Amino acid sequence: MKAQVFRGVKNLSYEEIPVPSLEPDEVLVQVRVVGLCQSDIKKILYPLYEPPRVFGHETAGVIAAVGSDVKKWQVGQRVAVMHHIPCMRCDYCLNENYSMCDTYKNIVTTAGFAPSGGGFAEYVKVPGHIVQNGGLIPIPDDITFEEASFVEPTNCCLKAVKKANIQPGQTVLITGAGPIGLMFVMLVKYFGAKAITTDLIPSRIEKAKQVGAEAAFDARDANLPEKIRALTNGMGVDVTLLAVPSDKAFFQALDCTRKGGKILFFAEFPDEVEIPINPNILYRREIDLMGSYSSSFKVQSLAADIVFNRRIDVKALISDRFPLQDLSQAVEQAVKPTPETYKILIYP
Repeated sequence: MKAQVFRGVKNLSYEEIPVPSLEPDEVLVQVRVVGLCQSDIKKILYPLYEPPRVFGHETAGVIAAVGSDVKKWQVGQRVAVMHHIPCMRCDYCLNENYSMCDTYKNIVTTAGFAPSGGGFAEYVKVPGHIVQNGGLIPIPDDITFEEASFVEPTNCCLKAVKKANIQPGQTVLITGAGPIGLMFVMLVKYFGAKAITTDLIPSRIEKAKQVGAEAAFDARDANLPEKIRALTNGMGVDVTLLAVPSDKAFFQALDCTRKGGKILFFAEFPDEVEIPINPNILYRREIDLMGSYSSSFKVQSLAADIVFNRRIDVKALISDRFPLQDLSQAVEQAVKPTPETYKILIYP
């Protein structure tokens, strides 16, 4: 089969590799579409993992083969693939910290080499643990593979919305109006809260309004805190979701978030970034800082429901489609986006 193999930093090789062989409890999925995620891009551009690997994890496709012990799934079924599932038994899982679970981190879908998602290939193998514990999600007949590929990123964003306990009537600031920021706008609106967004690109500011933001501003606006207070009865927002890895965005969030509010880190910062802060700001204003990483098994069914019943319009996020052989060009466009670049999908 063809695959994009990570051979080193900024080095993707479009090459022929063996189709993964199956153990009795495993399933092979033919990839029909896979989303390009910011986490994939970081893994390709920075020395985070030893090569060789095949990345890609926002996968939707068709079951191509099943192991001899697999009874629930049949060849030809259309499925969205969750690339890892927690054990549900360890101390992390019992405290609902599913993304910290060792099983979650180490048992991963693969196209070969060290398991790393495997979606940037023609076929991906789903380990037995994932097959048996909800990692394959049937796609309804009226839902496209493109839409189904959004189940995993919707889960990740939904986890953050739930962790921040966003409630109807609240106002939420979302820093960044890329594909993740725009999805946050849709989810915040779906749950009855008001979204305000910031970005540096004028077309993204307008796009945020189109998908449901109450207001959207240039992130460089020196009067942003005053404008946000004017929209929130002088209070500031209840929650800020940091969807860009920017220390400037964090300090802006401090200025725009009300006393007793919350700031949630969703974007991953470079390791060398350190943010100095006077702890009395948190103490006196009772600001909660929190992080949300990856997906949550707890919201998996809800994420699928939201996508499959079109409660948010994920199709509005798609801007570009690339064949698998052009993955390097897709990554380059994501890193240096045009004004109209949002979600990029890859087709094997």
